[in-house]
Amino acid sequence: MHVLRTPDSRFKNLSDYDFEPHYAEVTAADGTVLRLHYLDEGPRDGQIILCMHGQPSWSYLYRKMIPILTDAGFRVIAPDLIGFGKSDKPDHIDDYTYQNHVDWMNQWFRAMDITGVTLMCQDWGGLIGLRVVADNVNRFARLVIANTGLPSSASVSDEQSDMLGKLYPSIPVPDAATVQEQFSSGSPAAFLFWVKYAAECEDFSIEQVFRLLSGIEDQEVLNGYSAPHPDESYIAGARKFPSCVPLLPHHKPDRDANDKAWDVLEKFDRPVLTAFSDGDPVTKGGHTAFQERIPGAKNVDHVTIKGGGHFLQEDQPEQLSEAIINFMKS
Repeated sequence: MHVLRTPDSRFKNLSDYDFEPHYAEVTAADGTVLRLHYLDEGPRDGQIILCMHGQPSWSYLYRKMIPILTDAGFRVIAPDLIGFGKSDKPDHIDDYTYQNHVDWMNQWFRAMDITGVTLMCQDWGGLIGLRVVADNVNRFARLVIANTGLPSSASVSDEQSDMLGKLYPSIPVPDAATVQEQFSSGSPAAFLFWVKYAAECEDFSIEQVFRLLSGIEDQEVLNGYSAPHPDESYIAGARKFPSCVPLLPHHKPDRDANDKAWDVLEKFDRPVLTAFSDGDPVTKGGHTAFQERIPGAKNVDHVTIKGGGHFLQEDQPEQLSEAIINFMKS
């Protein structure tokens, strides 16, 4: 495994991101040691909120929320997934699998040796984070689930997977505008366009993804999200993530693993809040499965984050932070 490390100079003077870096090591299946970066802010004795990002963001996504949550007395820990942020970046797309990400995060989480944790997860932060919950269930006190999912055989049957597998080769390689049109139209094939765009489009870029899914126009902010990726060689992880969503026939082992995670979540009776935004075309309606299947989600006043796109931490950080604080203090 060949690993890249983004130069520290790329992270100087980023807007609102003046946090002390922390580093740990995890080991890949081939023995390669990978450096993983995380933030750890707020009082040491505060209740812990574990903030997990998705694709193609990094802990920069939580920069506006961290001060709000720490001012409320909470300790906030926000890791950068391998391939993102200040964490190491294997440069071959095949180094990234769903299971590898879960394994890396489990190694880091267990080494942190923290308990009473509230998970805040969005996008791949949910697909990975909820697997970490299932593997370490006694260490979690609450869950906040936002704009994410946990695909399993209950949501993607083998028959549906076969159908998607046959459809995928016929989809042309789209540009970002075409992907946006597919999501806006509600096309059932929209996500396959997203997968193909990330994996195969020559013009794929981190900046375009944020423009596409949250409409960010501030170039300084877009530069912050692009900072970890000086050139194309650093974005293998970002390109691969959509292809790891377990929809196609070869993803059957990942759906089976998610089934086992759901078995644990369906017994999770500690409090669970869903906080999906009202403007995310990717995960629209995804809150229903969590509210219906997880016991801890019953009798909770779930919230809808108004005016938020896919990256609701960026779009509505105050509203989302307030929802988390009220949930934890209630």
